[in-house]
Amino acid sequence: MSELAFKSGTQLAAMIQLREISALELLDYYLDRVERFNSDLNAVIVLDADRARTRAKEADVALAKGDIWGPFHGVPMTIKESYNVAGLPTTNGRPDMKDNLAETDALAVERLKAAGVVIFGKTNVPLNLADFQTYNEVYGTTNSPWDLKRGPGGSSGGSAAALAAGLCGFEAGSDIGGSIRNPAHFSGVFGHKPTWGLIPPRGHALPGLLVQPDLSVVGPLARSAADLEAGVMAMAGPDELDGVGLKVDLPRPRHLKLSDYKVALWINDGLAPVSKEVQDRVVEVGRTITAAGGLVDYGARPNFEATEAHDIFRTLLWSTMAARTPDVDFAKLLEAAQKLSPDDQSGGAQMLRIQTITYHDHYTAHNKRMHLRWAWDAFFEDYDALIAPIMATPAFKHDHSAMTKRKITIDGEERPYWEQLFWAGLAVCSYLPSTVIPTGPNEEGLPIGVQIIGRQYGDLETIGLSKLLEAEGYAFTPPPGYS
Repeated sequence: MSELAFKSGTQLAAMIQLREISALELLDYYLDRVERFNSDLNAVIVLDADRARTRAKEADVALAKGDIWGPFHGVPMTIKESYNVAGLPTTNGRPDMKDNLAETDALAVERLKAAGVVIFGKTNVPLNLADFQTYNEVYGTTNSPWDLKRGPGGSSGGSAAALAAGLCGFEAGSDIGGSIRNPAHFSGVFGHKPTWGLIPPRGHALPGLLVQPDLSVVGPLARSAADLEAGVMAMAGPDELDGVGLKVDLPRPRHLKLSDYKVALWINDGLAPVSKEVQDRVVEVGRTITAAGGLVDYGARPNFEATEAHDIFRTLLWSTMAARTPDVDFAKLLEAAQKLSPDDQSGGAQMLRIQTITYHDHYTAHNKRMHLRWAWDAFFEDYDALIAPIMATPAFKHDHSAMTKRKITIDGEERPYWEQLFWAGLAVCSYLPSTVIPTGPNEEGLPIGVQIIGRQYGDLETIGLSKLLEAEGYAFTPPPGYS
């Protein structure tokens, strides 16, 4: 039954519905795998086995009566620790929140349960969901199933590691600076950052926070593109407040064959240089589309300066992330910013100034962002998608040094750690959907993914292209040693 572990969530649901395996048997199968493999990975950090078994039995009883709950009926699922699941801790990796137990489910959790999942645990995150790596003082360090000396990405690192190692059938994470797509790339799975606002994040927050933060989204990770589509459709739609007058009507993919696609490739950029092997994977995807008869443009870009776009994104990102910090922490940021010398132009000083900007400054950046959004809109009148890297390299070795001192080595050259936010920000800043697909391991056996960026609310379009590319071989590959 070794291959069972790596089937997609929708395939597992089909097996349950065909009575090839029961929901309870499948849950116990994954719980056994967690027992066997998780001690090395530390991906699943909270278990809820008893309630999950009750839920799985209910799924089997419902199926016996002909009642199918949804596309993930009976599928065992883990979920990122930052989602509220009633009765389980939500800490965001913060030691001061280690005793915080959620009283209710996040809205996305409610909707995933309505789609049939059986949630049996939660997966690890970095402190405050703010790193390309996944470690914290509450739960420790999560390792990549491809190489235990490396991380699986962040901040949805536990989610991606659990999926890649075959410890669950489906997962969900969140993304404000690549936190779904970076782990998908590092861990060799599929991940989708939805259009901002498509999936309400209520309950993906620390106590008392109800406002949806700018830029931030929640969305699925999976072992297939079909699972991403099912996950988005299950989670999407306005909440009760907006649902009075709004509904979701996402456009279906405009094309059903690769030969009909016209895409652009953004292979590299001086603002955030990318390793040759990652560039080659972006080109490889383009060649696959060309070989199928589609059109690929290697030079097309939206009509804006990349430097200005990245500056706008940084301003919005750092101020937004600072705004969601507890009052005590923000007071410390203000105090530190006030002590800065005007001559201090270091990276840390610039970040502090951005974290404590006025609402006027944030609004100004938001207005500039609107110009970017219209430029993207014009771009997608001519192109179906833009394909680009999401990070400069495959997964790097654990580095828990001070963030201001960290570097990423790219083809022998050390580059700033946070520079790679550029690639994540292309989609995040302008509220665009972005789907990461795996392109297979490199010579060292480390996965490499690329992102497919589409027009606003074109979520099913980027996932649709991912499906076609998956059929051409850009599919999930299990890491060795987990069969």
